[in-house]
Amino acid sequence: MIDIGKLYCKGSSTGDGLRYGRQSGHDSHGNSPHKAEKLASERRPIIVWSTTRTCNLKCVHCYTDSDNKKYDNELTTDEGLQLINDLASFKVPSLLFSGGEPLMRKDLFTLLEKAAVKNIRPVISTNGTLIDKDASKSIKDSGVVYVGISLDGMEEVNDHFRGVKGAFSKAMKGFENCRAAGQRVGLRLTLTRRNYQDLDKIFDFIEKEQINRACFYHLVYSGRGSSISRDDLSYKESRHAMDIILERTKDYFDRNLDINILTVDNHADGVYIYTKLLKENPDEAKKVYELLEWNGGGANSTGVGIGNIDFFGNVHPDQFWQDYTFGNIRERNFGDIWLDESDSLMHGLKHKADYIKGRCRVCRFKSICNGAMRVRGFRMFNDPWAPDPQCYMTDKEIGLTDDVKQELLRSGEYYEMPEEMRA
Repeated sequence: MIDIGKLYCKGSSTGDGLRYGRQSGHDSHGNSPHKAEKLASERRPIIVWSTTRTCNLKCVHCYTDSDNKKYDNELTTDEGLQLINDLASFKVPSLLFSGGEPLMRKDLFTLLEKAAVKNIRPVISTNGTLIDKDASKSIKDSGVVYVGISLDGMEEVNDHFRGVKGAFSKAMKGFENCRAAGQRVGLRLTLTRRNYQDLDKIFDFIEKEQINRACFYHLVYSGRGSSISRDDLSYKESRHAMDIILERTKDYFDRNLDINILTVDNHADGVYIYTKLLKENPDEAKKVYELLEWNGGGANSTGVGIGNIDFFGNVHPDQFWQDYTFGNIRERNFGDIWLDESDSLMHGLKHKADYIKGRCRVCRFKSICNGAMRVRGFRMFNDPWAPDPQCYMTDKEIGLTDDVKQELLRSGEYYEMPEEMRA
């Protein structure tokens, strides 16, 4: 995650200890901060647990290709409780309950309460449509620190995205019910060509609805979100989207509004912020570079600081890479699986800086990005160490001269990006 308020506006949040090794105070909702880590490479992973594949919606970019039906062999309640014990022993800092739609699990609140009791910060990622007054109270009482509700544009765009008419209004009711229960809640949105032009309207909406946290995700090619040409932003569009996000976040800060804005799944955003600050405020840019370098970007994300366990107990590099499995928690403890580098991909993910290729390898900003999302490189080029095709920094900006490009061509490390993304 790239904390826009922290990096661009000199703010702080409870996640500073995990992301930048700097501990902040409690947030306005009383949530205690993550403890400050000595090294980002030594972090225990935040786990995204895809608790069920069943979902009441049919989103066009769903990375699990979920549907409104029962799937066999998902982890039972007892297995889920044992998993939480296992994760607590491994000292994971947070457990994100995802899906499908996690609220389709009848035992969800039992599992949430277990995580809270074991001092694993429980977080829910949901479409929000099932959060009625009773559910919102149960969520709050379970010890959940944050609920992220997914919207993907204003009403018409969102309902088309979600595949169900009325999904927007039901999600809005979910926001309302969470706020009424005193539950911290925020918005999650995946940036695509279908919605990014509505970003200003979305920021207006965030303020009007008193939403105090919003995460803007870059599209990761997986499941029903695999179509690159139809949905992903071009490089020009990505930069335009970032300019809007930075400008609107700064406006929030200038007006002392308590709204935390983050971007997710593209460490090029950190590079972009640094290069803008270098022109606007060189002294502040230096501080931001130090924070980003401590974080390490992609070097300490997939396979290090983030991991996924699916509905059946399979362990994956992250939630978008469910076609690659390291092992199953029904057979081995999570910690044993996660630390086992006999798997070549796991070893590479633990040492990404030594393996990334092409423009990522020679990039002058390598130490603060380190190849960003490996699964995007894999999806595009069938090579987990290929450049992330969603890096929107220009060749000139990253120091890719004609001579260096010729070197990459000679070594077989030059990867041509799709025309639709360069448009």
